[in-house]
Amino acid sequence: MRHLRIPTVTSDQSPESLASPPVREAAKDPEPQSPDLFGWQGHALVVGAGGIGQALADGLAQRAAGLTVHTAGPNRGTWRLDLSDDASLESFAALALERFRPLRLVICTAGLLHGGSLQPEKRLSQVSRDNLKRSFELNAFGPLLLAKALEPALPRDLPLHFASLSARVGSITDNRLGGWYAYRAAKAAQNQLLRTLAIEWRRRLPLACVTALHPGTTATGLSEPFRSSVPLSGLFSPQRAAQQLLEVLATRSAEHSGGFVAWDGQPIPW
Repeated sequence: MRHLRIPTVTSDQSPESLASPPVREAAKDPEPQSPDLFGWQGHALVVGAGGIGQALADGLAQRAAGLTVHTAGPNRGTWRLDLSDDASLESFAALALERFRPLRLVICTAGLLHGGSLQPEKRLSQVSRDNLKRSFELNAFGPLLLAKALEPALPRDLPLHFASLSARVGSITDNRLGGWYAYRAAKAAQNQLLRTLAIEWRRRLPLACVTALHPGTTATGLSEPFRSSVPLSGLFSPQRAAQQLLEVLATRSAEHSGGFVAWDGQPIPW
């Protein structure tokens, strides 16, 4: 696996709604015969402009000169998008169709593990209907509804990636500790939905590669309360996690569509 250094993010962008963002224009030269996304021409979108999301956007801006990179999220990003709001998804779909064509790369990094009353459950008595709904809303439904909204902007005659951050704890086979009912189940549901999407797109978008990605334990707000037992060697900075995920995507193509893989490219059992 290649390893290149990605600079640390030093600032966040302010949220904007419909104002045209100061994005870098894509190169106008014909697309070179590149085997991976770093030589592609067109547009890239990172949804969820948190730690890993912003690092992915920065990494793409640095390494994929032919891609105009956009970020989107409910509170941060060059464009506003709330994956739990159908009206927001509809507006963003129209925007993508007008501004982002051809859309060659989409990475969804949005996720919810804890917040307010929602905390990973240690036992059955802590499970609640509301928290199950909250977790499924973003972790499972969000990536699929994003794919639905963006499908009209995706090219049918060019290779493209649609990737979403899943988690190893979403593996049913690998579940040995139990607990974390809502998050585990929602990520497992996301995996099934993306697998189903990949099967449909093999017929309708045969050059698309759909991937569920496990980024590893990363030093972000999502993992902060739960990483005390993780050795430093196993804790990634957002920049390193982003670098590794981009390297994985760069090695995958349509024949790999529908996979569930870790940050090192190794498949994870369903």
